[in-house]
Amino acid sequence: MAATALVSERGRRCLWALQYQKWIWGQTCLKFASTTERRNIGKVLIANRGEIACRVMRTARKMGVKSVAVYSDADKNSMHVAMADEAYFIGPAASQQSYLAMEKIIQVAKISTAQAIHPGYGFLSENTEFAELCKQEGIIFIGPPSSAIRDMGIKSTSKAIMSAAGVPVIEGYHGEDQSDECLKEHARSTGYPVMIKAVRGGGGKGMRIAHSEKEFLDQLESARREAKKSFNDDAVLIEKFVDNPRHVEVQVFGDQHGNAVYLFERDCSVQRRHQKIIEEAPGPGIEPEVRRKLGEAAVKAAKAVNYVGAGTVEFIMDSQHNFYFMEMNTRLQVEHPVTEMITGTDLVEWQLRVAAGEKIPLMQEEIALSGHAFEARIYAEDPNNNFMPGAGPLLHLSTPPPDSFTRIETGVRQGDEVSVHYDPMIAKLVVWAEDRQAALKKLRYSLHQYNIVGLSTNIDFLLSLSGHPQFEAGNVHTNFISQHHDELFPAKQATPNEILCEAALGLILREKMITDAFRVQSGDKFSPFASSSGRRINISYTRNLTLLDGENHVDIIIGYNHDGSYNMQKGSAQIGLPIPKYLSGASATGPQGGAIAPMTGTIEKVFVKAGDKVQAGDPLMVMIAMKMEHTIRAPKAGIIKKVNYQEGSQANRHAPLVELVDEDMESN
Repeated sequence: MAATALVSERGRRCLWALQYQKWIWGQTCLKFASTTERRNIGKVLIANRGEIACRVMRTARKMGVKSVAVYSDADKNSMHVAMADEAYFIGPAASQQSYLAMEKIIQVAKISTAQAIHPGYGFLSENTEFAELCKQEGIIFIGPPSSAIRDMGIKSTSKAIMSAAGVPVIEGYHGEDQSDECLKEHARSTGYPVMIKAVRGGGGKGMRIAHSEKEFLDQLESARREAKKSFNDDAVLIEKFVDNPRHVEVQVFGDQHGNAVYLFERDCSVQRRHQKIIEEAPGPGIEPEVRRKLGEAAVKAAKAVNYVGAGTVEFIMDSQHNFYFMEMNTRLQVEHPVTEMITGTDLVEWQLRVAAGEKIPLMQEEIALSGHAFEARIYAEDPNNNFMPGAGPLLHLSTPPPDSFTRIETGVRQGDEVSVHYDPMIAKLVVWAEDRQAALKKLRYSLHQYNIVGLSTNIDFLLSLSGHPQFEAGNVHTNFISQHHDELFPAKQATPNEILCEAALGLILREKMITDAFRVQSGDKFSPFASSSGRRINISYTRNLTLLDGENHVDIIIGYNHDGSYNMQKGSAQIGLPIPKYLSGASATGPQGGAIAPMTGTIEKVFVKAGDKVQAGDPLMVMIAMKMEHTIRAPKAGIIKKVNYQEGSQANRHAPLVELVDEDMESN
């Protein structure tokens, strides 16, 4: 079967059946008769948390391999801890003291007698020192050799290697001279706009776009600051920014016997804050010949660094489908499930087998492409507030039912909390169908079935995005959200009256349930607190209930009937109610019109001091929260009266960061 063959649903099921038979055949724990690297993996430690830890554990359990979890103080009751065969506490919530603490994780591996460590993605997954430390301690690192991590982790080095290997590379500067003037000169010679990128890491960290020379130094400083925080290295490179590019990446896999294959491409173009939000495989509109060239270029890249395990080669693609090497992620990607869905594979199983010394389960000619898959990342964030991440409890969580063609990849349950200390992703919704239009229809249907109460999510935005005509047509690129902003963020409409009444009814019925439970537990049926009929003390046969619809306060008049039914009528709406003085710290601008913390985080940089004059929009300080850098800006022109936090200090949500007064008030 040709590598780019499309197979029917019947063929897909046969492909899966073949894979399952191969798995059963070799399934007596991971003991393989490999000629050079025979290893036994009976227990694996997952040096991660959340959905990826749970994902690895599911495959380990399927293969008869025991799993070991590590957890921070914030994660002691988490889903991945409950799923593991063993779990060990490794420190405080801050990742530097827990999930990034290499020595602690190695110590747990020894105590638990785990033969291997799976790093997941993020944290230590692309850390050269950790891969080396595992090797020194005789522990299998389920990933590539440390040399490949090092070479591909430094973008300037990786581009030089790719260029030498014949992989197309985009124009730019990848040199060692990191002076402002040198970088500025190369940006000028490359031609604006340019992309400033940290030479290490990924995930959109340390990445900024400079559209002109005027803003270059500000964007450079911001990129350096975030790179230093994320990767402890502030070196950057300069690349020509391709207008409306596509982000297309190829899944590759190598083994210890010199074999390397590609499992086709994924399109991850639609992004916010340079981070992916929705991915699909295969890439829409990509012809078989381009697909083959992409795959072959990716395999060249993998072989150039003697790659072993799962990796992703990322390309920038222009409107004519010319593509250029961007970077290589030397780990399992967040979006790997869409590749699994179109190829009928389990890439985590491949990782474990290859790490134990076995050859790649399938050769290139055996890998077939079937159908189309989408992955939507469901985040705790507010798309209407520049996708500001949020944290808090999941009071209610219901999902579409998972099946062979619908996967819910998550690490949380109803009642769990999205922690301020980590990434705000709640889940990945993955769907498959025979073609793109059918898969897109299934994605939207499944998103409608996802319901979360307790914090803001991006589900409605994902529905708006996946229903946009240009997205339906496959006309995707990295500027998609900004280009179609007005259609994706329409003005909020008033909630229909029937929905408001349903919400009020829900609250009344919840109140009834609570009072009924109190009556049963107390045994006092005459208690005024044991009645939900509307006849309690200070409650007449009618009552008012105020709901908040955006910024609108809506009064609902509720009538209690003798037969137990309710009458509901929408009352007047009040817009923009003043905030009481005792809550002024939680207002949009804080006391004295200053700036407040949008969430709990660490103050990274302070730009102003008392007495400074500022204009509306001027940067006041930079805050790091939930793995993101947030620039706090002046809400209006004025004079800084007081700066309440120093660099390195922790600020809670809604804390007043900077006090600002009008210039005429200061002069008085």
